[in-house]
Amino acid sequence: MVLLDIDYVTRDDKAVIRLFGREKTRAEGKSIIVQDNGFKPYIYVDPLNLDQCREQLKDLGVALVEKVKMKDLGREKEFLKVTFNHPQDVPKLRDKILDLSQVKDIREHDIPFYRRYLIDKGLFPMAEVEVEVEEASPQTCTIPQDIGTQVMDLKGEIRPINSDFPDLKILSLDIEVYNPDGMPNSEKDPIIMISLSSNQGLRKVLATAESPLDFVETLQDEAEMLRRFTAIVEEEDPDILIGYNSDNFDFPYIRDRANILEVPLTLGTDGSGIKFMKRGFTNAALVKGRVHVDLYLIMRRYLQLDRYTLERVYLELFGEEKYDIPGDEIHQYWDDCGPKLEKLCHYSLDDAVAVTEIGEKMIPLTLELTRIVGQPFFDMARMATGQQVEWYLIRKANQQKEVVPNKPSASQYSNRRSKRASGGYVKDPVKGLHENIVYFDFRSLYPSIIISKNVSPDTLVDECKPEECHISPERGYMFLKEPPGFVPSIIGNILTERVRLKTLMKESEDEEEKKILNVQQEALKRLANSMYGVYGYSRFRWYRLECADAITAWGRDYIKKTMAKAENFGFKPVYADTDGFYAVYQEEDQ
Repeated sequence: MVLLDIDYVTRDDKAVIRLFGREKTRAEGKSIIVQDNGFKPYIYVDPLNLDQCREQLKDLGVALVEKVKMKDLGREKEFLKVTFNHPQDVPKLRDKILDLSQVKDIREHDIPFYRRYLIDKGLFPMAEVEVEVEEASPQTCTIPQDIGTQVMDLKGEIRPINSDFPDLKILSLDIEVYNPDGMPNSEKDPIIMISLSSNQGLRKVLATAESPLDFVETLQDEAEMLRRFTAIVEEEDPDILIGYNSDNFDFPYIRDRANILEVPLTLGTDGSGIKFMKRGFTNAALVKGRVHVDLYLIMRRYLQLDRYTLERVYLELFGEEKYDIPGDEIHQYWDDCGPKLEKLCHYSLDDAVAVTEIGEKMIPLTLELTRIVGQPFFDMARMATGQQVEWYLIRKANQQKEVVPNKPSASQYSNRRSKRASGGYVKDPVKGLHENIVYFDFRSLYPSIIISKNVSPDTLVDECKPEECHISPERGYMFLKEPPGFVPSIIGNILTERVRLKTLMKESEDEEEKKILNVQQEALKRLANSMYGVYGYSRFRWYRLECADAITAWGRDYIKKTMAKAENFGFKPVYADTDGFYAVYQEEDQ
């Protein structure tokens, strides 16, 4: 099956992992939920006295305590792996464990249960997995029996499969609200239209007004319109639901109006409605079994624009202006009941279609990052770049039996925020109109420095023999040449894979294959280029300001030396910024 999403529920006091997916070939049928009740949460304890600590832990009633050898910033040491009966036991017992006299520290206590499952099982959302299952009985099923989704119990292995991009079904939505008094208020202002568009050809506007347009379906009232919307979602059975600012407007508004009108919204494949999860500083709308993506968040990450309205983004991506109606005039068009109402219907459908088109263009990159980082698409679409890097490193640490550093405490975070690494070299532009301009660019400058100089928290030392370490310019930070550091080795693998993909892209004669390969290499590029910045990010688990400072120091040194050498060959630098510079070529007789 194609793995779309994951969560866990409690049944008979046991945590049950639920894998939401579908058959690889859509024609084979319905959405699937695979249940696994055999996985338990765990943390690592760094003991003062291992045997004494083990006895103290057993007295707390944990499920299992076992001695394991792990690496901590590259250095092998013994930890106690403490397994719990239920994920909620971790926060309940965490402080009690820390208070034990033989406990120095605890690690990996803040990794969510469902993410731990993906990491430990080597699973990647939005990719194919092979499962050995049997049909769930009424006693084990975690969803109502009248829901049409097929529910299976995991009875054997679950294995990831290397596969191409899955053929995903996308459904876009957009709502219009009657708001004569200005900003819409869900307590009194009704939804008047719900527009739907899919990558399978669906084009429909649900409305509570009569219209001669063939794409408009008229419903008798708002409650009936919400029921019809729910029925269409169930019929279309999309893998991905997309909107524009749908986390903050469309889905909260739909939820509120459905609650007021007492309309059940069984949008999830498990029969659940819209739930809201805390992501960053805002709430994200979750529909279980269907990945909800808010394109507004993705556009703000990938595009640099003066504003991020749907109209502005569409113009930027497609070079065309889409029809627009000012928000404060929508009620006037609705009340017109004539040509203006028809224009409103076209405008509403156009919004949904535009969201589909933007989604088809922009989703593949986030989709590929999901398949690389290995966290749910729902989360990846809302993660900052630094968070994506961190979860990628957590997965790699698990593979290398490296214990993950803790997040900083409040005091540590505050202390880190007061410090800043030096930035890249910038040369002010030489005023004037210049001709014969040449641009010198360092390809992947900071990632290359991290690899070549082995810059990593686990290779940073206070002293070493000059021949055994790399010494940074200016402040003289020292990094061991051997063994390869945790982060440099990972970046090296990323860049090697990217070169391989770019070579395949050049050799390929299949345009569709070229598009896929380009998306894959672009995702790796973003990941690699982001890894420098996170060394100086205050919330980063592998934070080390010395590493960030050393990288920029080498960068400044390289660009200054290159500019000086270029001048020897007749190139006069006129502007420089971080990883490249512009120069004017001057003939020798000038």
